[in-house]
Amino acid sequence: MDFTISDEMKMITEAVGKFVREKVQPLECETEENAEIPADKLAAVRAEAQELGFYAMNMSEEVGGAGLGVMDMCLVEEQLGQTSDALIRRIFGQVYPMLEQFEDEALRQKYLYPTVKGEKICAMAITEPGAGSDAAAIKTNAHLDGDEWVLNGTKHFISDGDIADYVIVMAVTDAEKGARGGISLLIVDKGTPGFQVTRNQPMMGHRGYGHAELYFDNVRIPKGNVLGEVGNGFKVMMANVGGIRLGHIGARAVGMASRVLEMMREHAATRKQFGQPIGDFQMVQQMIADSAMEIFATRMMVLNTAWEEDSGMDPRDKVSMVKVQASEMLGRVADRGIQVFGGYGFTKELPLERIYRDARVTRIYDGTSEVHRMLIARSVIKRGLTL
Repeated sequence: MDFTISDEMKMITEAVGKFVREKVQPLECETEENAEIPADKLAAVRAEAQELGFYAMNMSEEVGGAGLGVMDMCLVEEQLGQTSDALIRRIFGQVYPMLEQFEDEALRQKYLYPTVKGEKICAMAITEPGAGSDAAAIKTNAHLDGDEWVLNGTKHFISDGDIADYVIVMAVTDAEKGARGGISLLIVDKGTPGFQVTRNQPMMGHRGYGHAELYFDNVRIPKGNVLGEVGNGFKVMMANVGGIRLGHIGARAVGMASRVLEMMREHAATRKQFGQPIGDFQMVQQMIADSAMEIFATRMMVLNTAWEEDSGMDPRDKVSMVKVQASEMLGRVADRGIQVFGGYGFTKELPLERIYRDARVTRIYDGTSEVHRMLIARSVIKRGLTL
């Protein structure tokens, strides 16, 4: 494996990191307090990000993105991870690579290109009240009636579901074939009759964007509004989820944990108790050392797995390992950060309190830690540990 980072990528990551620190982080407090991003400031910062080429960097150059591979994108995501998820979504774009599965040019013009340009917002609707980590257990269904799909069901915890211009809905289109041939990804436009955003579901963390419950009651969709092929939805989704877990969870966790560690380092060097810097105390040193080791180990896991993805390999077991390691590492580092800062760490005067809350859900979404441990164990029992 080659860990060499090109000079170009070093420049890109440094530029993104500087932009995050100077332009994006100053919006965090206001976004957290108001549970929404100030519209005027958001528009200005996002326009600057787009002008610099920082929007939808994960998409191919052919459709208007930066064309970064998985490993390069993970390096960028480390920098993005040093701010809140809401600001990442709005300023740098939440654009799913699977959108490139549109083959019909009319659909690409209607959905793909405007999304890459930031003119439209897309939401991914998979989770249901009775189907979380087990996506294959969804009940939302659709059947053909002439030239239209008729969609029925409920989705919840859908990020951006309240403001999305269109939603990619995972639905059962052939129950007899199950997940491997009976699930499709259907495109539903905002305002389609029968499609309702029934409520926004407030969260403990991740403030600044909505997590909505969506209801579909005999929603009629054009027959061609399918992402990929009919019956191939589960496969399309699984082919894209590895890169998402590596970047959005693995690399961002490394970035956020690194920010916390830097705060701990500065505080340990300047805060004095009993006449000496608290960094001289072995207990504090242990928390800093453990955090540094865990961040380094997680980063190596992310980059190794991303390299395998770029090389055309199938590191799905490693992706599960990264998902568990990164999400749980971030929780531990955030907890240590609060402990090192003491009472100040528990206040809203520092970002640690927000980071602590935001970190908690990473052990749940995109498959819980327990489910990923189960998948890892099954693979090891069947094939042994393959590194």
